[in-house]
Amino acid sequence: MAASHPLLESIHTPTDLRTLPERQLPGLAAEVRHFLLESLGRTGGHLAANLGTVELTLALHYVYNTPDDRLVWDVGHQSYTHKILTDRRERMATLRQKDGLAGFPKREESPYDSFGVGHSSTSVSAALGMAIAAQQEGINRKVVAVIGDGALTAGMAFEALNHAGDLHTDLLVVLNDNDMSISPNVGGLSNHLARILSGKLYVSLREQGKKALKIMPPMWELARRAEEHVKGMVVPGTLFEELGFNYIGPVDGHDLPTLTATLRNLREAHGPQFLHVVTKKGKGYAPAEDNPCTYHGVSAFDLDTGRMAKGESSGPSYTQIFGHWLCDMAAQDERLVAITPAMREGSGLVEFSQRYPQRYFDVGIAEQHAVTLAAGMACEGTKPVVAIYSTFLQRAYDQLIHDVAIQNLPVLFAIDRAGLVGPDGPTHAGSFDLSYLRCLPNLVVMAPADENECRQMLTTGFYLDQPAAVRYPRGVGPGVTLHPELAGLPVGKGELRRTGRRIAVLAFGSMVAPALAAGNTLDATVANMRFVKPLDEALVIELATHHELLVTVEENAVMGGAGSAISECLAAHGLEVPILHLGIPDRYLEHGARGELLAACGLTAEGIVHSVQHALTQRPCQKSAAQINSL
Repeated sequence: MAASHPLLESIHTPTDLRTLPERQLPGLAAEVRHFLLESLGRTGGHLAANLGTVELTLALHYVYNTPDDRLVWDVGHQSYTHKILTDRRERMATLRQKDGLAGFPKREESPYDSFGVGHSSTSVSAALGMAIAAQQEGINRKVVAVIGDGALTAGMAFEALNHAGDLHTDLLVVLNDNDMSISPNVGGLSNHLARILSGKLYVSLREQGKKALKIMPPMWELARRAEEHVKGMVVPGTLFEELGFNYIGPVDGHDLPTLTATLRNLREAHGPQFLHVVTKKGKGYAPAEDNPCTYHGVSAFDLDTGRMAKGESSGPSYTQIFGHWLCDMAAQDERLVAITPAMREGSGLVEFSQRYPQRYFDVGIAEQHAVTLAAGMACEGTKPVVAIYSTFLQRAYDQLIHDVAIQNLPVLFAIDRAGLVGPDGPTHAGSFDLSYLRCLPNLVVMAPADENECRQMLTTGFYLDQPAAVRYPRGVGPGVTLHPELAGLPVGKGELRRTGRRIAVLAFGSMVAPALAAGNTLDATVANMRFVKPLDEALVIELATHHELLVTVEENAVMGGAGSAISECLAAHGLEVPILHLGIPDRYLEHGARGELLAACGLTAEGIVHSVQHALTQRPCQKSAAQINSL
């Protein structure tokens, strides 16, 4: 039976929260934390980060007048307490499910979600934009950005900090340091100092002193350095002070009296403010505290044991296939190095990082740097493999073009989460990589139909003397028997998987399996195209010559995707053949189970059959009724 949460149940919006006596906030925090555990135990989701930000979220909504004051979350996987407090508690059972709550802040979902997020390091830029807009409109609105220590590794965050410090706009940046990656100095002294340094007396003396001493530059410089020295003895704030922020902290992120007192002071302060808060991932739940990485994103789990529910499939995922290939290839070729932008576990690099630590480079959340780092390595004869999600590679598109493709450098991109990803929604879907990759000269683009092809394509790309990309979906493949050898494939050659009549289905990557099932129903020819670029034009021409209808199927946006490459090929050779393109439609698909999203796009065997039959009925002049019914 679920526990009772009397304080939490009395709160529907932050307005209700602000009516509570402050002494009740710790009790409310305990109820929120227990509710989170109960709720996520049923639905799964981002657990450890959310357990760590309960008190911080309560304090922010308690002190700031949200939604009139703007609260911008970075990434947003720590925003569940925010959702609970903003009239969405009763819908938490639908989290990350079709037609349910999104896993990240979403402007369409609530007026309290001031900015839609999902990717890292956007909060400071967005919050600064809001603060500037409020200033220009003459509105006394407070704006707060909450950013994690991991997200702070991205260059975009520092670009925004640099700009904000130069503008002197009212803005509070809260650094949620949940891995002690900047400083472990949390305790009575630092908490006491935070209250003093954020207080009106200190701020007033500081600002008046600036004005008085700036007419005497030597004395101003001496005073500035003295202040830095005093702060530097107990806080690591020199960097942020140099960027133009008034640095406060570090503060214990689970000490509600200190948090609320400090935030009240900062809400009245002017100019850029930086509050360093130290929290503990998984706070209050021992399994998540001990293994915050394991419990970062969870499936449904047992609250008593921490044991997570297992998926239906027992086969290796494409991510695991890549990880095993990487270790196998590293043992064979000492030139191989692996690079990831802070996605070691998600990209299957744990074993490699342990076996080959000197050849493993985690650059933090810095996708642009990851790609150009690989380009520099490739210049010197190293063979870099960049393991990256499709949706995150978008952030390094300029580097992919300018630093890799133009220079024709042999960098291999292992692109995970290509296509629809399910519960994480449109911010994480890899819907566009075939479109944005295939237009680049020098780049070879491959999509495996099964686990063995994934190994073969990775091997092919690794040994090419030019850039190459292998894109594969989230989850498991068809379950073919794995071959241990590291064999490549002939570049630009597809294969026929089934020979039929009248209709030819040209399938790419993950769509080969449903295309084969549809082909059996339709008695259609089915081709595994393998290469998006270079395209097997000879195979396309052969199929176009001997079939009445061509159907392309891909787990990518139809616009500009692999199907478009087929149409371009036909046009270039002057072939006029009816063609049907199936793929992800021209809209952002919301969160839901991956199977549900594929079905919604018609990218299942049944969906393919239905689309083909419908297409044939739209061409009565080309097909007789008897022919259509024979399908």
